[in-house]
Amino acid sequence: MKVNNSKLEDIPVVSEFPGVFSEDLLGLPPSREIEFRIDLIYGAMPVAKSPYRLAPTKMQE
Repeated sequence: MKVNNSKLEDIPVVSEFPGVFSEDLLGLPPSREIEFRIDLIYGAMPVAKSPYRLAPTKMQE
């Protein structure tokens, strides 16, 4: 397993928006073998549904 010893200050987003990130973070979470996974069903098709219609007056808000 590869360990990433990056500091939070080295990440561009963290240094650009310091007010968003907590001061007491110890670092980045460890890298995992699988970060995120979605199990797909063979042959399944995406849902085909028309978008929700919004009244023009509500769209201006």
